[in-house]
Parts: sequence; structure tokens; C-alpha cells
Amino acid sequence: MGRSELDGVRKIALALPEVNERLSHGAACFFIQNKRPLCYYHDDHRGDGRVSLWFPVPPGVQEEMVAAEPELFFKPPTSAAGTFGNWLGVFLDISELDWREIAGLLEEAFRRAAPKRLVAELDQR
Repeated sequence: MGRSELDGVRKIALALPEVNERLSHGAACFFIQNKRPLCYYHDDHRGDGRVSLWFPVPPGVQEEMVAAEPELFFKPPTSAAGTFGNWLGVFLDISELDWREIAGLLEEAFRRAAPKRLVAELDQR
């Protein structure tokens, strides 16, 4: 389970400027310039039986998206340090997953987390 979803995330994330992949806390994570997290991919995170993707969003967006589509979006558990408090989770193991929507969400997360130079590089593409 999850292999094709990870391949889909890789295709989107690694196409963004200076994004790379490495393991972080046991999960596939995509970083901007090998330091700023763009998104975490989870397959059966802590035994939840789901495939999901977590990424940062502006304040208020998490609550709005989860309320609008709770079958697709969720609030990731916040770490003890407060990480993931303003992140959004999206289930990737649903039928009818719209990869264009996932790509748009990841591009917005990139624009939020990346240095201005990399955002300008993305805009030039």
C-alpha cells in the first residue's frame, strides 16, 4: 500500500526548485534546500492504516479545509514542540484523488516556505 501515492508525491515535490527527499523521523520528507520541510509523506503513521501527506498552511486554512471536507483533510497531531500546529493533512488513499489539487496545495506550501529567490524561479517556469 502507498507506493503509487509516494511516487505521485515525488513527481510533484521534486519538480519544485531545490526540493530533495530524505527520511525524517522515519517518514519520507521533502525539504527545500535540504533544510526547510515542504511536506511529510506517511504510510500507516503510528498504525493509523492510512496513507497521507502533511504540509504547512496559513493560519485558519487547516480548520476551514477540515470542516469543508473531513473525508479528505485532517489536522495532523501536533508534536510536543508545536510542530504541525499549522499544517494540513490530506488522505492520499481515497478513490477519486485529484492529483492536480495535491499539486496546487504543495505549490502553495512551497510558496509559503521557500525563499523569495526560489519562488521567483518557480514563477519563471
